Amino acid sequence: MKASEIRSKWLQFFASKGHKVEPSSSLVPHNDPSLLWINAGIAPLKPYLDGREIPENPRITNAQKCIRTNDIENVGKTRRHHTFFEMLGNFSIGDYFKKEVIPWAWEFLTDPQWIGFDPNRISVTVHEDDEEAFEIWNKQIGIPEERIYKLKEDNFWDIGEGPCGPCTEIFYDRGDKYGDLSDPECWPGGENERFLEVWNLVFTQFNHNSDGSYTPLPNKNIDTGAGLERFASILQDVDSNFDTDLFLPIIEKTCELTGVAYHVNEEHDVALKVIADHIRTVAFSVGDGVLPSNEGRGYIIRRLLRRAVRYGKVLGLDKPFLFKLVPTVGDIMGVYYPEVVDKREFIEKVIRTEEERFHETLSDGLIILAEMVQKTQQAGTNQISGPDAFKLYDTYGFPFDLTEDFASEKGLTVDRAGFDASMKEQRDRARAASNKEGGMKVQGGPLSELTIKSEFVGYNELVVTANIEAIVHENELVELVGVGETCQIILDRTPFYAESGGQVSDHGTIRNGQVTLQVVDVMKAPHGQHVHKVIVESGVLRKGDSVEAIVASAPRTDIIKNHTATHLLHKALKEVLGTHVNQAGSLVEPDRLRFDFSHFGSITSEELQDVEQRVNQQIWNSTNVDISLKAIADAKAMGAMALFGEKYGDIVRVVQVGDYSLELCGGCHVQNTGQIGLFKIVSESGIGSGVRRIEAVSGRSAYEYLDGQLQLLKEAAGLLKSNITDVPKRVDATLQQLKELARENESLRGKLDRIEAGSLTDQVKQVAGVSVLAAQVNAADMDSLRNIVDEMKGKLGSAVIVLGAAAEDKVNLVAAVTPDLVSKGFHAGKIIKEVAGAVGGSGGGRPDMAQAGGKDASKLQAALASVEGLLSQFV
Repeated sequence: MKASEIRSKWLQFFASKGHKVEPSSSLVPHNDPSLLWINAGIAPLKPYLDGREIPENPRITNAQKCIRTNDIENVGKTRRHHTFFEMLGNFSIGDYFKKEVIPWAWEFLTDPQWIGFDPNRISVTVHEDDEEAFEIWNKQIGIPEERIYKLKEDNFWDIGEGPCGPCTEIFYDRGDKYGDLSDPECWPGGENERFLEVWNLVFTQFNHNSDGSYTPLPNKNIDTGAGLERFASILQDVDSNFDTDLFLPIIEKTCELTGVAYHVNEEHDVALKVIADHIRTVAFSVGDGVLPSNEGRGYIIRRLLRRAVRYGKVLGLDKPFLFKLVPTVGDIMGVYYPEVVDKREFIEKVIRTEEERFHETLSDGLIILAEMVQKTQQAGTNQISGPDAFKLYDTYGFPFDLTEDFASEKGLTVDRAGFDASMKEQRDRARAASNKEGGMKVQGGPLSELTIKSEFVGYNELVVTANIEAIVHENELVELVGVGETCQIILDRTPFYAESGGQVSDHGTIRNGQVTLQVVDVMKAPHGQHVHKVIVESGVLRKGDSVEAIVASAPRTDIIKNHTATHLLHKALKEVLGTHVNQAGSLVEPDRLRFDFSHFGSITSEELQDVEQRVNQQIWNSTNVDISLKAIADAKAMGAMALFGEKYGDIVRVVQVGDYSLELCGGCHVQNTGQIGLFKIVSESGIGSGVRRIEAVSGRSAYEYLDGQLQLLKEAAGLLKSNITDVPKRVDATLQQLKELARENESLRGKLDRIEAGSLTDQVKQVAGVSVLAAQVNAADMDSLRNIVDEMKGKLGSAVIVLGAAAEDKVNLVAAVTPDLVSKGFHAGKIIKEVAGAVGGSGGGRPDMAQAGGKDASKLQAALASVEGLLSQFV
């Protein structure tokens, strides 16, 4: 059975059990700073489990792409260790529980219509205290007691404060050729290859409290995860995941590129497996907008890509090749993950560019390594330190074995134990960081229990009459709240937009004859109602009051201009930079908009100008903005863009700007682009790995921004005593004058330095047959001081020279030793270090030239006088 069939059967099976099929989320977590990557099927569903959001359907199933990067070094050396994998999952948010999910798991695994495993080859583990799960497996399903293993530590899912609970793991017996039952480790849960875990069912029935205690959850959940790759290895009857149709075509393509054969040479096999694993991870990550960099996710992708390149060298590949594997990844995965096909050209470009850079980096690494070897030899040792070797590996991606080979050629060894210790420290830091993933929030609270209806009417109305349906004060439902208090309220209908999709919430007033409320924030409750955070300015607020809800119209007017401008900006960026541009975050406020987007490389001023011109052209066209509700499938068929990280229901809101822009969006917009008036980009910058940011203004704020720039220009014109149109010419003329004055100043300084140098000849002394000049001079800065030293070297031919200059209690020092005296052991760096110390400073340098600074000018003469005595150590 092909992997694509397994995935399809999984989703079909659970759809037949009333589950909603959720598409795979991006590998980049959305609004979840606790995660670096989506690392499990449940990760993007966390808001449902902890009660922040209520799903349309409490039964959910998915096939989720995941990344885990712990123990990367094991990839290719074990049968099932991967950085990128797919997790199949089914989830219940307070709906079904053990008595439903266990029989379903058994049905899916054993029914020939689905997977068709031999029931006699299935064993399970349960938590030792979970009698309910044991009884279901034993009495209802019929698994004999000897194939049900009661465990403790490995069968309880707990990540800290929040939902947790016991689990049951399902194992498949692969037969005698994978292990002998006489081996004490050959049992489900033991260290063996025979009993393969295929599915884990987690029963989140407790809450882990902050004091360490556990209490039953009001809503029990089911969270399961099964590895698609493991299913495939069993159903395709192959030795490892790498021999399945998820990896084998990539391995075969690599063999074609290299001329090596698979399953012939163990070292080659490891390299082929690493490459197959890492190209999947890199291709999918780049497709989701993560680009190679030196930090965060980008660093991990760069490290994996470079690791794959290094293993390519094992196969004899010394030129970029990974980018050639991207089409094969698309052939395998594109049916369910079209992004690796749709973005193929962009993914190839990113990978190829990074490969080319790394080949250059390897050359740089050889230079650094040569310096390390020289340093080691000069220190009189025969071993390169472990931390140095690790720095070379971690910073430059230079393989340890290449470091060993190069060192061996020079008669040196490398401290492997020190390298391993540095590697372990890095892994420990990574694990510590990953363990900081916050536990899910505690379920409950009044907002999660409120199912009252609340209608948002603010697309078309900014003033409505409404009833107060609920009041929450200090996390409790109350009947009334007095003046001066802050609370949350829900109206039966509201014009106030709740912050979402980057658009900030509305502010305004809610009032009647007895009470006045200031609305300071609006957010969505778990059941979707708009929750208004209000301050009671006067009167007493009572549940059931009839009120008038009034949105502040001026900020809303500015917001809708910025929001529609954001859509136009998104489209313009795709036109100018390429279709790979995708939104990576946005902020729409009354006075500005901010738009983050994926893009590989910098943006030229000409490109920015083009983008801005295109947006303004759409504004000047006065195009109507049409908004309609469509079925999600129909909207996508129209070509509507679904934005990064957003979840959409079966019916979606489509915002269409003529034939230019078409997006799914729940925000507020103008009726015609002409209402925006003007659009101006204020700044553009890079903010992370492959993510850039544009800040812009529109409408009133655009006018104010341009007017402010004009006032600055007028001020500059006044200072230059010219009119505005002549400012560039006057600035250019002034700059030319400054350059000419600088040249004249440099020439005069040179003359002064030569005069100063000429007066120093009489101060040269002879110390043990060596000409020595140690003197204080007049020099404006360090450059002048070096010029005087150079002049004296030319005059004296052979000498030790130490000159100092003082200005405003700051001391500059320069020492020089001519080549003939360097060969006799005199060292300018050592001399300057001692002299600088005498004036409260520090410095150093080469044997022939060194410089330093000091703080105590009063001690400069004494410090220079000490030079003659210092020379005795070199004689």
